[in-house]
Amino acid sequence: MPSQYKWGGFFCDQLTTYQTMKKLAEFIETLHNRNIEDDSELPCKPDVNRFVNDGIELLFPMDKPRSIDAYHLRFNGLSLQLERLLCVLKDGMPHKPAYVNDRFFKHLPAIYTQLLEDAEAIFRFDPAAASIREVVNAYPGFFAIAVYRLSHCLLNLGVPVLPRMMSEYAHSVTGIDINPGARIGHSFFIDHGTGVVIGETTDIGNNVKIYQGVTLGALSVEKSLAATKRHPTIEDNVIIYAGSTVLGGKTVVGRESVIGGNVWLTSSVPPFSLVYHTSEVKIRNNKNFQEPINFSI
Repeated sequence: MPSQYKWGGFFCDQLTTYQTMKKLAEFIETLHNRNIEDDSELPCKPDVNRFVNDGIELLFPMDKPRSIDAYHLRFNGLSLQLERLLCVLKDGMPHKPAYVNDRFFKHLPAIYTQLLEDAEAIFRFDPAAASIREVVNAYPGFFAIAVYRLSHCLLNLGVPVLPRMMSEYAHSVTGIDINPGARIGHSFFIDHGTGVVIGETTDIGNNVKIYQGVTLGALSVEKSLAATKRHPTIEDNVIIYAGSTVLGGKTVVGRESVIGGNVWLTSSVPPFSLVYHTSEVKIRNNKNFQEPINFSI
């Protein structure tokens, strides 16, 4: 190929690169201007994640601190973490960070008691659980519930954004999505848990058990109705099996009811109900079955 064509291609490539870099520089400037105009601030995600992990480690330590002073150091360290996170959000809070921090730690003993009840419920009902210590350190359902109880407390103290960041961290780790606005009673048991979704205005009573893939969600509503109750109420001692979906703010599952697997429920059921989905399962002789069953994806 003649050299002039090679050089022409080179300059063409250089021009293309220049135009690309110019557009990229303009885009970076746009991002910069847009972000400096936004005067809101959010906590750093790694800091939030660390606060979650340290909070649970404080209540249920893997390595037991050897002295009471070590416990005090952990409490003080977690308090300092929380106050730093709250200071970033101070403009959006009704109370000063120090006040919220103080109230949070006053609630911590009650949260700890609730979490012990949750762990005991999991241990009691799951034959595979060898000990409460195993439940606390190895069960994703317990981790998600623990993060929920901590984030729910902060939400009730008027803290914006941070509770949701905490719940989304638990979601990313466990596959369990519990909105911190939900209200959940004592001795809550999530078994396996992958794919569980619990919406913002859900009310759950005491001694409730739910399995993987359960959705407690909302029917479609307008944005203006966001403050209304959009998610179901689950009364005491209810069991909801895998894959079931319960929707709507007016939907109430009465106490002592059992919702079978793969049920789609958008209306209330009275106490002591058994709700189940009927499907047909066929068993045929494989020797005479012509349809191909071997496949790959």
